[in-house]
Amino acid sequence: MLTAAEAERLIFTLVEPVRAVESVLLADCLGRVLAEPVRSELDFPHWDNSAMDGYAVRAADVQQVPVRLAVVAEIPAGTRPEVVIGEGQAARILTGAMMPEGADAVVMQEETSRQESEVTVLAEVAQGSFVRSRGSFYRAGAALLEAGRAIAPAEVALLAAAQQTQVKVFRRPRVAIVSTGSELVEPGQPLGPGQIVDSNQYALAALVAQAGAVPVPLGIVTDAREKVKRAIALALSQADMVLSSGGVSVGDYDYVDAVLEDLGATLHIRSVAVKPGKPLTVATVGEEGSRQLYFGLPGNPASAMVGFWRFVAPAIQRLSGRAGSPSVAFVWAKAMTELTAGGKRETYLWGELRATEAGYEFVRSAGSHSSGNLVNLANTSGLGVVPLGETRIAAGESVRVLVCR
Repeated sequence: MLTAAEAERLIFTLVEPVRAVESVLLADCLGRVLAEPVRSELDFPHWDNSAMDGYAVRAADVQQVPVRLAVVAEIPAGTRPEVVIGEGQAARILTGAMMPEGADAVVMQEETSRQESEVTVLAEVAQGSFVRSRGSFYRAGAALLEAGRAIAPAEVALLAAAQQTQVKVFRRPRVAIVSTGSELVEPGQPLGPGQIVDSNQYALAALVAQAGAVPVPLGIVTDAREKVKRAIALALSQADMVLSSGGVSVGDYDYVDAVLEDLGATLHIRSVAVKPGKPLTVATVGEEGSRQLYFGLPGNPASAMVGFWRFVAPAIQRLSGRAGSPSVAFVWAKAMTELTAGGKRETYLWGELRATEAGYEFVRSAGSHSSGNLVNLANTSGLGVVPLGETRIAAGESVRVLVCR
């Protein structure tokens, strides 16, 4: 068995990012990945402007205070100043307004006293004080945003300010999802003896969408080798990546690995030293340069979701074209409850990750942490990690937590 870290590194080498590019409207670009660098023809700021409500002055006039200056203009935001500030003069100026010619500093309103057409400056200011100089944030023509960056709200704002109404992004990866198991039924159908509802199809679709890809749910396939083969072949024909749940252990009806070999796949991983989720199939189909990645996750709900959070989510990051090495977000937190494990595998215990003024806290979900227990997975925001070879993390000690949301 590979360790979790070894498996993560191997998976990174197997993922081939989607390189198809499309243009989307600015209003639709949130969460997408930039396919090319963004440059602007504008300087930021576009012109020298005031960072405060106050008075535009010549710094040389306010080195000995208090001093009275004649107010010769009022400059609101969005207008071009029509005056030149001379010796002994000032202009009333509002935040964001263009600096008038001749002025090289702003005195904030709180440091002045106004008397009709004059203002008394009560504090010295240096040249450039409270002035946002043209191009001090960004010079036109330089790279404003690099390719491979995922677009968050701050990037949306910057793209809008840069007049980017159309944005070039990578196509969202399509991820097919197949549930295997003769015992599975769709939600809403009556349960017969020994049957269970297929929750994995919906959980994995939600996780895929949350990761920024397009889920392609293909439903349930029963435990018959030829049916599994047809279902996987169909999935491979419709997507950039395939996720299946179930059928990857050593049972008599676990056909996924054998079927993948029938289809010419190369199996790279068959199990990992983690709990839950030891059975994990990672395979590639096709030649380098055009290959698809296949994840066979366990059928137990907790195992499938832990496997996704730990291994599939970072693979989707890379598949989506994000720059840099894909990684899972880990933080250190204070364990608020005791965490125990068998020690033979790296163990993930689900629970709530809380941010406090003193740092992060992790509270293990109450009840059984069986891989088949879907009930106490609700409200999971972190997975507390008991490392390989360790059996206990006491309450109050530090624990490494995988961030799930």
